[in-house]
Amino acid sequence: MAFVAIGIQTILAVVLVVLILLHSGKGGVSGIFGGGMAETPFGGTSVIEKNLTRAAVVVSILFFINTGLLVFVIMK
Repeated sequence: MAFVAIGIQTILAVVLVVLILLHSGKGGVSGIFGGGMAETPFGGTSVIEKNLTRAAVVVSILFFINTGLLVFVIMK
């Protein structure tokens, strides 16, 4: 059971990192890599950005739940 939970945790971690990196930057350090993105159709709060945010929230909640599961499985 622990190996399955660790595998799921690894997959969720990779997906979460990818989803976070796909978000458009609103300034700061991320502006260095994609400067001027606010003028493009993909900048701002488009439908794509909102769906990306929803997916990131769902994956982060699953990551949190799986982390709790891992604590109980490993402590057992």
